[in-house]
Formats: sequence, structure tokens, C-alpha cells
Amino acid sequence: MSVEASEPQRPGVRGWAVWTLPPRVLATVLFVEVVAVVLVVGGLARRPPPSPEDLTAAAVLVLLGVAYTELSVGVERMRRRLVDANHVDLNSVWTFASIVVLTGPHAAVVAVVMLMHLWARAWRPSVPLYRQLFSVATVVLACLATGAFLERVGPPEYRLWVLLVAIGLYAAVNTGLIAAVVRVSTPDAVPSALLGPWDENVLEIGMLCMGALTAIALVLNPWSVLLVLPPLFAVLRAVQVRPLEVAASTDGKTGLLNAAAWLTEAERVLVRPGAAERAGGVLVLDLDHFKAVNDTYGHVVGDRVLAAVADALRRVVRAHDLVGRLGGEEFVVMPRRMAHGARSVELDAVELEVVAERIRARVADLRLTLPAAGGARTVVGLTVSIGGAVLPANGSDLASLLQTADTALYAAKRAGRNTVRIEVAPVRR
Repeated sequence: MSVEASEPQRPGVRGWAVWTLPPRVLATVLFVEVVAVVLVVGGLARRPPPSPEDLTAAAVLVLLGVAYTELSVGVERMRRRLVDANHVDLNSVWTFASIVVLTGPHAAVVAVVMLMHLWARAWRPSVPLYRQLFSVATVVLACLATGAFLERVGPPEYRLWVLLVAIGLYAAVNTGLIAAVVRVSTPDAVPSALLGPWDENVLEIGMLCMGALTAIALVLNPWSVLLVLPPLFAVLRAVQVRPLEVAASTDGKTGLLNAAAWLTEAERVLVRPGAAERAGGVLVLDLDHFKAVNDTYGHVVGDRVLAAVADALRRVVRAHDLVGRLGGEEFVVMPRRMAHGARSVELDAVELEVVAERIRARVADLRLTLPAAGGARTVVGLTVSIGGAVLPANGSDLASLLQTADTALYAAKRAGRNTVRIEVAPVRR
């Protein structure tokens, strides 16, 4: 492993983080943002100034959105620290309400104000400005598309089918644009990376439905919008549960399962005789010469290397395989296979070695450009030693599997590192 010094980061516009994006990703992001700006400016220029009623409605929605953001700052910060909570903001209730009450371009302006306030108060530490501007652009285009639909079908009169189509259109445009950029950035991204986890999507639909109810309340009786607030506060409390659960089971540096959570899940897999998928074995991975990175370039660079290796693991293994960080530079993987059908220890050993070799090759191909004191550093030549333990035909306990895998890992280290060694665990007694 080696670390090369790159050009020092340049101050000013040329030093913005956005220019580090791959050319295709950068072009896609800038295209979406330019289209959003042109359509909003053009839409505002073609329309008469908003009426006093529209200005009042916009002011009420902005005030409600700002107040709700202030109440949800802690929750939003917690959710943004999680790897998968990257698609939905809790302010979409006010954004969608503005689409129903106002015209598309005017609703887009309201959305921009609320989203930038949300970023400044809750997301700024973890979300770069260029990413936030792209998120704003996707919401703006969703507002314009949904607003155009509502204008096309005439006054919505709060017909159920109109509101349902509007909700679906808003979610499809917003999520679709984000998924498109993720696909350009990572062609082999799994569906959960493109569309976000299912519970986040359910949360978005729920908030959009609350937005429709808010719009109805605001038009029929402005004071009745206060009735929307208690359910929103209930949602706010409820969404704190998942971040706390994830935080308790997730390694903060890599987003993988922490050691305690991985051990608990692995034990469950081993003791479920009727499960559709069984463990085929265990792989224990250790980064070679990782201490040199921390000692030479600091723990900030070291932590980013760990995160990059964790991401490489996610791309190699399947979604249902158990992946965790045991601590330091050591990771653990439990691949799972279908339980039915005749199997042999030899076949399991071959499959486990194939997975291990894919991981080893993926890590060896990593080339990471990371910020560091004195300029960016390019980390190349990362290697990993892997020890594997195959589950014997009569079964074995987790402690024996891990001990066997650890023994195989040290054998891989003695063999010169950047290699794989697989052994069969002892039979459970």
C-alpha cells in the first residue's frame, strides 16, 4: 500500500468539491440544475405576480416549514448520519401542500426557501452544498411537473384520484432523478441504493399524503391546519426509533454492522434450522499494513480508507449476506446460500473461496483520492488478507467458525498477505 501526494487543493471556485465528481456525474448534475433554474425563471416570467391570497398562503407554509424544521433538527441530523437515510426529508409535507395551493413555479420558490433552511440548520455538517443544490433541483422539477399536471386537469377540487396521481408524480420525478445520477455514478448499484430503503419511501408517501391534507385544510379553513400538527409531531417521534436502532447496531465509521450486532445476527442464522437460507461459512478480513496509513497520514485518512473498503464489500456481497466490522481494520462476512438441495463441504469451500477472491481483488483495485492536511492524498495498493471457515456438514457453533477463520487469516498473513486461505471448521459437539 502506498499513499501519493496529489496537487494541493486550490482555493476559490476551482477548489469546490463538486469538481472532484467524475465527468459524467458532474455533467448530469449540472444539467439537472440548469434545467431547474431555467424552468423556474421562465415560469415566473410568464405568470402574473402572485395574488395577496397566494402570498399569504406561501408565507404560512414557509413559517410552518421553518418551525417544523426547528423541531426536527435533531432527528434530521441523526437520519443524515446514517448511510441509507439519504432520500427523504420530513419537510416534504409543506412542499407538496404548496404545490396544491400555489402554481408550480411559486411552489418551487417556497420549496427552495424551506430546503435551504433545512440544509443550513440540520444537514450542513454531513451534506456538501453541491449535493444539497442537486437535491433542491430535483424537488424543484418535481414541483413543476406536479404543478403542470394539476393545471392541466383543471382546479383539483381535491378529487381523490387527482391528488393520488399528483403524489405519485411528485415521488416518481424526485426519486427518479436521484436514481438516475446514482446509476450514472455507480452502474452496478443495487436497487436499494438507487431508490432508497423501502421504509424511507413509505415515509415519503406518508408525508406527501399529509401535505395533501394540509392543503385541503389551508383552503377550507386556514385555522384547521393546526389539526395537522399533532400527527406530524407523532411522526417526528416515531421516526426517531429507526435511527436509534440503527445507531445501536451500526459501526459509525463504515455503516456496517458493529461487532455486537453482527455476532447476534450470525448466531440467529446458525440456530434457525427451518430458514430458507443458511450460512455457508465465515470470512474474516484484515487490511494489510493499515497501521502505516494512520501513523503517517492521520486517522482521518485512515477512517476514509475503512469506509471505502466497507463500500467495496457491499458491492461484492449480496444484500442478504451479513457484513460487519469487528474492530480496527478487521471485517467479517457470513455469505448465505439456499438451504435445500444436496450440498458438500467441498462445494461450500469453493464458493466461499470465490467470494473471498472477489473481495480481495476489489480491494486491490481501489484507488482513493482523499483530502488531507497539506493537500489531497491518493491511496493505492491496498491489500487484504482473508481467512475463511467452511461450515461442516453436521454444523458448528459461531465461536468455532470464527476461531477457524482467524487461524486461516494468520495463515494468509504468513503466506505473504494479499491472499486467501480457507479451512473447514470443526463439527459441533
